[in-house]
Amino acid sequence: NKSVDMIAARRRERDYFNTTPEYRHLTERMGSEYLGKMLSKHLEVVIKSRIPGLQSLITKTISELETELSRLGKPVAADAGGKLYMIMEICRAFDQTFKEHLDGTRSGGEKINSVFDNQFPAAIKRLQFDKHLSMDNVRKLITEADGYQPHLIAPEQGYRRLIESCLVSIRGPAEAAVDAVHSILKDLIHKSMGETSELKQYPTLRVEVSGAAVDSLDRMRDESRKATLLLVDMESGYLTVDFFRKLPQDSEKGGNPTHSIFDRYNDAYLRRIGSNVLSYVNMVCAGLRNSIPKSIVYCQVREAKRSLLDIFFTELGQKEMGKLSKLLDEDPAVQQRRTSIAKRLELYRSAQTDIEAVAWSK
Repeated sequence: NKSVDMIAARRRERDYFNTTPEYRHLTERMGSEYLGKMLSKHLEVVIKSRIPGLQSLITKTISELETELSRLGKPVAADAGGKLYMIMEICRAFDQTFKEHLDGTRSGGEKINSVFDNQFPAAIKRLQFDKHLSMDNVRKLITEADGYQPHLIAPEQGYRRLIESCLVSIRGPAEAAVDAVHSILKDLIHKSMGETSELKQYPTLRVEVSGAAVDSLDRMRDESRKATLLLVDMESGYLTVDFFRKLPQDSEKGGNPTHSIFDRYNDAYLRRIGSNVLSYVNMVCAGLRNSIPKSIVYCQVREAKRSLLDIFFTELGQKEMGKLSKLLDEDPAVQQRRTSIAKRLELYRSAQTDIEAVAWSK
């Protein structure tokens, strides 16, 4: 009854149990007041037994929310300086991932070594020097190189033309090695893009960084091609004279000068020339198998590690606030999701603090 005073009602209840013979000996354990105390103690026991489970559930939920918040990334800074710093940090994370692929911390960089150990040497072996040094071709080049005056001691110009015709064919495998390494580096760029979680958050920035990185690789490839072909051209343009000076002298080297120019050299002499040229070409190839990979690593791999995004960073520093904002064009749904999770996380952390305070006070 709402009109009855609770204090008066409890007093009448106590009087009833005190004056009733059946309940007089149980007075201390009778009445609503005693029932309330017993229920409170029982509730306290139940709550205490549930606290560890609640703490575990809250801790697990907080961990899940923090993980999702981390996956969604940091909120976009409001000022230009903050945006620039944020973009630089994302680019550095991508650059570090790319370097880890090259250094072996992540997979992929070993493919470059495979180009140098397998693909490039195999391509050189496939060069058909025997066609360049066939009997007919040796005779043709040797006789044509003399012009209207036959050589006096050795057909030096003929040697040079034969060697040049062989060495120029190495340009193909050299360029193929440059392109193969370039292709591997581009694949590592795309792989590193996918492994940099921050770039997934901003599609426009991802496209810009990818384009800048590939443009840098293209420039490095062009420089590498020039340097690599220059190594081949150097070998073609300036021969190692000591190699030929140490060759055994051949008494038949002059042939019979009274014969026609096309019959002057006998087969044994032409075979000796072909053999000497082949030995020299093989020596040069052995050297290029070492120097060309070094050139490619220096011009492409080393430069990619050192300055992949340097030009992009320079251009980035000149961008205005509006262009920086376009690079950080986050999906509005992601922004709303992050805000919602942040609020929930704050509530759960507050609940965790309150429950821990209660648990420690008992």
